[in-house]
Amino acid sequence: MFWKFDLHSSSHIDTLLEREDVTLKELMDEEDVLQECKAQNRKLIEFLLKAECLEDLVSFIIEEPPQDMDEKIRYKYPNISCELLTSDVSQMNDRLGEDESLLLKLYSFLLNESPLNPLLASFFSKVLSILISRKPEQIVDFLKKKRDFVDLIIKHIGTSAIMDLLLRLLTCIEPPQPRQDVLNWLNEERIIQRLVEIVHPSQEEDRHSNASQSLCEIVRLSRDQMLQVQNSTEPDPLLATLEKQEIIEQLLSNIFHKEKNESAIVSAIQILLTLLETRRPTFEGHIEICPPGMGHSACSVNKSVLEAIRGRLGSFHELLLEPPKKSVMKTTWGILDPPVGNTRLNVIRLISSLLQTNTSSINGDLMELNSIGVILDMFFKYTWNNFLHTQVEICIALILASPFENAENGTITDQDSAGDNLLLKHLFQKCQLIERILEAWDTNEKKQAEGGRRHGYMGHLTRIANCIVHSTDKGPNSLLVQQLIKDLPDEVRERWETFCTSSLGETNKRNTVDLAFSDYQMQQMTSNFIDQFGFNDEKFADQDDIGNVSFDRVSDINFTLNTNESGNIALFEACCKERIQQFDDGGSDEEDIWEEKHIAFTPESQRRSSSGSTDSEESTDSEEEDGTKQDLFESSSANTEDKMEVDLNEPPTWSANFDVPMETTHGAPLDSVGSDVWSTEEPMPTKETGWASFSEFTSSLSTKESLRSNSPVEMETSTEPMDPLTPGAAALVTQPEGECSEPVCSQQIEETRPGLGSD
Repeated sequence: MFWKFDLHSSSHIDTLLEREDVTLKELMDEEDVLQECKAQNRKLIEFLLKAECLEDLVSFIIEEPPQDMDEKIRYKYPNISCELLTSDVSQMNDRLGEDESLLLKLYSFLLNESPLNPLLASFFSKVLSILISRKPEQIVDFLKKKRDFVDLIIKHIGTSAIMDLLLRLLTCIEPPQPRQDVLNWLNEERIIQRLVEIVHPSQEEDRHSNASQSLCEIVRLSRDQMLQVQNSTEPDPLLATLEKQEIIEQLLSNIFHKEKNESAIVSAIQILLTLLETRRPTFEGHIEICPPGMGHSACSVNKSVLEAIRGRLGSFHELLLEPPKKSVMKTTWGILDPPVGNTRLNVIRLISSLLQTNTSSINGDLMELNSIGVILDMFFKYTWNNFLHTQVEICIALILASPFENAENGTITDQDSAGDNLLLKHLFQKCQLIERILEAWDTNEKKQAEGGRRHGYMGHLTRIANCIVHSTDKGPNSLLVQQLIKDLPDEVRERWETFCTSSLGETNKRNTVDLAFSDYQMQQMTSNFIDQFGFNDEKFADQDDIGNVSFDRVSDINFTLNTNESGNIALFEACCKERIQQFDDGGSDEEDIWEEKHIAFTPESQRRSSSGSTDSEESTDSEEEDGTKQDLFESSSANTEDKMEVDLNEPPTWSANFDVPMETTHGAPLDSVGSDVWSTEEPMPTKETGWASFSEFTSSLSTKESLRSNSPVEMETSTEPMDPLTPGAAALVTQPEGECSEPVCSQQIEETRPGLGSD
């Protein structure tokens, strides 16, 4: 075997380590130094654990490389040092975590002035993160002793690697109690308040973004932990602090400063959206909504957050009308003055999240401000902004699907009740949703008829129209929607009914056909898929029994083979004995399996090969053939030599028998081929009983002509001609008494050649 010879080449690192004057840089120049370190190379680990080597590795990470070095190799040693220290070698983790001098040297990187080198900061964060996960108690105790740790984190929060380090401190500690201690410590250091203060127009954009992302991740991590540890006695202090009403008010006060800073506004809205996130079961369709009666904490929003946001709804509405100044944007299809902008898009996302909470007071304020009407105007104004269209569609669907909430006791009314849902009435009456859909549809069709381009919002408009139809039929506000449609002017109502049955129906049918392949790729295959994919076409009419099979019934099919073990085993063994050559025939183990075999010809084979019988003749002789086959089968049970049985009636799956008769020319040589084979002369007579006799062939076979071999092996190995009249040839056709099997003769093999059959 290969592994017996130790053919792998030894690493050059072992050779270098044998030198007493080897340096750390020489080892780091080797390509396989990381591989050897992760493979726990004992000599290499012992060398790296030296105090001076560990100190140099840390120095490479925290110190700026020389400016005069080539840029391609400038960060080579810092990178390799980081990989070596984070290769998760237990001895190295122990030495770093227990040596305070090395920790102080590593910690000194945070003492540098802002901004930090982002690449070195990533090396520093990676090394400290693995130490936190492997040595949590030692590292946390060390950081707690540093009074300025949180201050330095806030100072460098604009560097993404430092933000990652803060989040690692919250996620890498797995034991519940040490993690709770870290949360309490960070809360005492007012980490939430400090991060909120960064989201201010006076701060830089990078600090806005990273502070916002840090707060969002703290919220998500805290809620995930609450779901995993539901029996926890202590709440998450960081999440509780962030959800306080005064903290949210401070955040909103920062962004609604005299100066409208888009970066600060968007960052603050991201925090609010995260606080409004709830884990809800999926509602029918594409909208998620909390069902009535669901009282789980994961499906609720803190009321203090809603109250803080409600106090600033007017300011958010003002942002829709007068967003931060943006320059005119030129596009391939026109000029945007002003463009939608990230601010207004995020304000609409906030409105959709507030609608999802289905709070009556907030719904009333949005109705009074006409915020829904403003975002509808934006929907039709900005034809090609699909981000905007998606959010407006969500808002409309939420209004249609949200059940009415009683403002007095907060209870949800019965879904069949036509309750006084003021926001839904506002959507149909003041915002004139139906009229605007019909108007936009007619405008688009007229434009397309003139050769213009289809409006970009038509797909979303179709979905909104379908949502209205669905709400009319079986939505939670179906009675109210039906009443609102009845209250429409007669002309508008008739146009809407015609639109639903004609234009909308045709569009839905066309979309179903066009998107069939998309559904096939992206969705699960259901029973509806076949009907939509075209199996009802006329060309499939004769295969209705196949096309109507439901895909979801595949699991009902029983693939188990119910077999009769004893009967099938006996039948299988009998077939094997009858049809397969037995190489292990009890003879000598050294017998050559390629040795030339004696060929015996039975009367039956002579009769079949020489007679030019047709298919009808064969059918009339079936009884005689059955009797012959039965005699052969009974006599073959005692046969121990290499033979192949021939069954006249069985298919050729297990046999070498080919029942295609062949007419041969009387007196022609056995190996003759060509036009003479198709002669119409009478076939030569044969005997019906007794053993094969080849005396009648002596006149037609010349001594100079060779017998055609019927064995592939013989054709390859035997090249000398053989006279059938010689004693050696006579021995080939002599069969010992008592053996009456029916081997394949040369004429039967000739029948297998293409084009030589009687048909």
